[in-house]
Amino acid sequence: MSYLSSIIFGVLLLLSITLFVINCKKILRNIKIGRDIDRFNNKKVRFYKMLRLAFGQTKMLNKPVVGLLHLIVYIAFILINIELIEIIIDGLTGSHRVFGPYLGVFYDFLIGFFEILAFLVIISVIIFLIRRNLMKISRFISNDLSGWPKSDGNYILYIELVLMFLFLNMNATDQVLQNANYLNYGSYGSFPISSFISPIYENLDIDYVVFVERTLWWLHIIGILFFLNYLYYSKHLHIILAFPNTYFSNLNTSGKFSNLKSVYKEVKAMLDPDSDPYSTDNLKETEIFGAKDVFDLNWFQLLSAYTCTECGRCSSECPANQTGKLLSPRSIMMKTRDRIEEVGKNLDKNKVFKDDGKNLLNDYITKEELWACTTCNACVESCPIGIDPLSIIIDLRRYMVMEESSAPNEINNMMNNLENNGAPWPFNQQDRLNWKNN
Repeated sequence: MSYLSSIIFGVLLLLSITLFVINCKKILRNIKIGRDIDRFNNKKVRFYKMLRLAFGQTKMLNKPVVGLLHLIVYIAFILINIELIEIIIDGLTGSHRVFGPYLGVFYDFLIGFFEILAFLVIISVIIFLIRRNLMKISRFISNDLSGWPKSDGNYILYIELVLMFLFLNMNATDQVLQNANYLNYGSYGSFPISSFISPIYENLDIDYVVFVERTLWWLHIIGILFFLNYLYYSKHLHIILAFPNTYFSNLNTSGKFSNLKSVYKEVKAMLDPDSDPYSTDNLKETEIFGAKDVFDLNWFQLLSAYTCTECGRCSSECPANQTGKLLSPRSIMMKTRDRIEEVGKNLDKNKVFKDDGKNLLNDYITKEELWACTTCNACVESCPIGIDPLSIIIDLRRYMVMEESSAPNEINNMMNNLENNGAPWPFNQQDRLNWKNN
């Protein structure tokens, strides 16, 4: 590789990494607009949960076939990218297979193993494309996955497919050049899969094979750098965010609701005889109850919105969704992310947020969706990476009830009965035990 090629590669690499860092900073800034929440306790438990869910893929394996295919792609993504280190060094220094002379037989094993993984990824991706586009699987054809979300899922599969084909064909041409003892193409690597492709190139002019090999090399690295920066716009951001999301996820997954400190403070001020209603602390403006917009959610909820894989397991387990209600837990997370992104663009433009007259509640997520939720916690239990749509639903419902006094008649009647009768039913307290005598 010439000095000019090395310079071009260095500039391309620097620009790609810079753009990736800028986008990561935007995501971090957007997540930080949420309220603070303490998720730094029980570090050992959290670490093992991250190992189990993010690294171990244990919940993905609840569906064995799909889980195994996903595990193959996941392992390949991690291991084959080890070769990216060598590609970067080769690109910057003009060397070729720089690790080959130092790793010897182990290098042959690595390249051969990578090729087998690449072949398995191709098979897995083809199956995924068939599942998403030809098989009538409800969570892939529902309305909340139409448009960009469906296209995005396909685009990422196409990219993975192209990258694996480029990798195998690059190795195939490399093998031809190694067999021809061409310049610095030393005999490094084992090619169990690409050896079936190399005969296509064996009868071509050697200079043309060099051109094809270099073209494939450049397309492969450009594809990887494009993939890196495409993540910001894709649901596949979970490749990175699944790890912090599982680490900071709620350790209490039983569906237990948290008490609002703001409510506790209000009740204490009213009932505590030692509380001075005119004290500076009590006269401070109370924070709103629940959540109206993304600013009122906590940072973990916003992190989860970015992490959501849009796999639809939550919606497929949701009883409200399965009985035809408007609610889709997946849609809740997607709409929350859409609102965060809109707020982020507002911040990019104005440096500080300028009121745009919109809110997460009503403008993105409707009341009908929220009240369809049975709070059964099935969506949380089914998520492979610890996302909690239920917490967002509850915070939005809390706002409607406690700030807007807005709730379905059935709930208002129940609350009135609790207040007047001490029970959810419209019977006088004196009649509560009448059933006992019947």
